[in-house]
Amino acid sequence: MPVETQLQLEPAGGDERVQSVSALTALIKRLLEETLPSVWVRGELSNVRAQSSGHVYFTLKDEGASLSCAIFRNDLRRLTVQLRDGMQVVVEGKISVYPPQGKYQLIARSIVEDGVGRLQQEFERLKARLDAEGLFDAEKKREIPAMPETIGFITSPTGAAVQDFVRILKRREWRGRVVVLPVKVQGEGAAAEMVEMLRFGQDAQACGINFDLFVIGRGGGSLEDLWAFNEEPLVRAVAGCAIPIISAVGHEIDFTLCDFAADRRAETPSGAAELISSGFIDCLERVSGAVDAIDRSAESTLERCGSRLDAARDQLRILSPESAVEQAWQRIDELAIRLGSAMRAGVNERTAKLAEVRALLGRRSPEFRVRLESQKLLGLWKRLESVSPPSVLNRGFVIMRDEHGAPVARSVAVSAGQQLEAEWADGRRRVKAEG
Repeated sequence: MPVETQLQLEPAGGDERVQSVSALTALIKRLLEETLPSVWVRGELSNVRAQSSGHVYFTLKDEGASLSCAIFRNDLRRLTVQLRDGMQVVVEGKISVYPPQGKYQLIARSIVEDGVGRLQQEFERLKARLDAEGLFDAEKKREIPAMPETIGFITSPTGAAVQDFVRILKRREWRGRVVVLPVKVQGEGAAAEMVEMLRFGQDAQACGINFDLFVIGRGGGSLEDLWAFNEEPLVRAVAGCAIPIISAVGHEIDFTLCDFAADRRAETPSGAAELISSGFIDCLERVSGAVDAIDRSAESTLERCGSRLDAARDQLRILSPESAVEQAWQRIDELAIRLGSAMRAGVNERTAKLAEVRALLGRRSPEFRVRLESQKLLGLWKRLESVSPPSVLNRGFVIMRDEHGAPVARSVAVSAGQQLEAEWADGRRRVKAEG
């Protein structure tokens, strides 16, 4: 509706008709901000620029005009869309003026993809209602089996999600069975098909397969493309599924209500394959480690047994008859050596005694007796000579004599101041006894 406003210009200086640029710009800024506090604008994003400050500047345009826009850091954090050039969006914000450039601009507070606003509101409304019912409670979540043998993948059989899912499992050498339960994943009736396939997969008698795990999902797309996974009947069917289920819808930034209802969310179908195979890989690593441990234990046991066997062989060799015979021969050789030595010693002893007897017989002759007497006299003379005074002095002794020339044998026989004479081997000296 039209807005009527009267502009009141403040005069500058003495001329009431002349205004400064700053004053006029401030007036326009105040006018726009007061009269247009909130607007919704539809257009195409272009020239999207993110600054180091965290703010983002962009242009919103259509076929007839363009509008400079900015969204500040705090509001940007609340956005659920990634801004990019060419995106059709609906922007909510307020009109303002940037005085340094004299341009008006839109300060955005929220941005949604064009056509998505209604769906996003429906998404938030349904999520809040189901969450209030406790449908997404953590205590209702079940553990995903670490080693599932049979997996049911509820998805489109012609989509890239199946190919990526199987490729990851093969690359990680997962061993098991994957059964594709074909459904539509987009458009009218897609949610109903997935609900029916969930019921069918849980009935082992009807489908003939006992599934350990379900995966429900598809590749990325817009909010409209993924909307089937937000429909209430499917969300309730996922939450009430008797078999553990992983929701793998879209890309990492995409969230659906099935993600909250499932027992586990995977960012993508490829992420679901990695999650499933991680338990298998952990088991393989544990088995490999156990095999290595068994090999090491077996080698150690064989080494110990080999050592014990070698010791038993040595002991058996010692106790064997052949070894006893060898030891007996060694004993015989040793005794033979000792006998020969004893016989030689006996012969030598008898030969020595015989020589002694012959010597004694020879001593009885007159010549021997004369020689023997001469040897005795020579020995006596040598003994007498060894105790003579010159011989004693030559051995370092001293003969002490008194003033009369008589030998002094004891120190008690000497008085203080007495004159003595000391005799060595090489001469004599006068000495005086001290007190």
